[in-house]
Amino acid sequence: MSRTQTTVFVLIAIVALVLGLTVNKVMNSKGQADPTALLDAGIVLLPQSRSLPALTMTNQDGQPVQLDQLKGKWSLLFFGYTFCPDICPATLAQVRQLQGQLPAEALAQLQTILVTVDPARDSPEQLKKYLGFFDAGFTGLTGSLDDTQKLANAVSIPFIPADTSKENYTVDHSGNLVLVGPDGRQRGFIRAPINNEKLAAQLPGLLNAEP
Repeated sequence: MSRTQTTVFVLIAIVALVLGLTVNKVMNSKGQADPTALLDAGIVLLPQSRSLPALTMTNQDGQPVQLDQLKGKWSLLFFGYTFCPDICPATLAQVRQLQGQLPAEALAQLQTILVTVDPARDSPEQLKKYLGFFDAGFTGLTGSLDDTQKLANAVSIPFIPADTSKENYTVDHSGNLVLVGPDGRQRGFIRAPINNEKLAAQLPGLLNAEP
């Protein structure tokens, strides 16, 4: 190889290296999340996204909501109920606090939805009253027990239906949050207990990533 050819080869290698570093920098600037950091924050992404069942539920304003209408934003689904003595109010309070820690751009892309696992008591009116205490723009959804179980099973958030004949019954349910992408498909979970500091650091990058 001549000196000229060698010089050209070296220049091409340098250009390729610079381009590679530039692409890597651009990818990172677009919010490509670090999987290790996500896991440390309690965010577990699925290897493949999952579709949600084609169901229609009712929101806290008494309006029908098809699950397909969740598209367009990232959604946090929390399966709980308004008469829950501990996990639900604590979790929703944490999510409200988390919203206050997120930058405006990330917050605008996120919606939080309480799916009740106690449809016998959680009417739209009850959901609206309960969610109003948090003053955080949360949405509530209620539906038949069968539909609620279909949705819960589809996103791997099990709960045990309560014996509604007992007074002041409680419902056993998970404290995890379901992460649904703007395409309306489940992307993963946020594991309980919630760590707001770590989530506030990691969620913006995930929400800004390409859908």
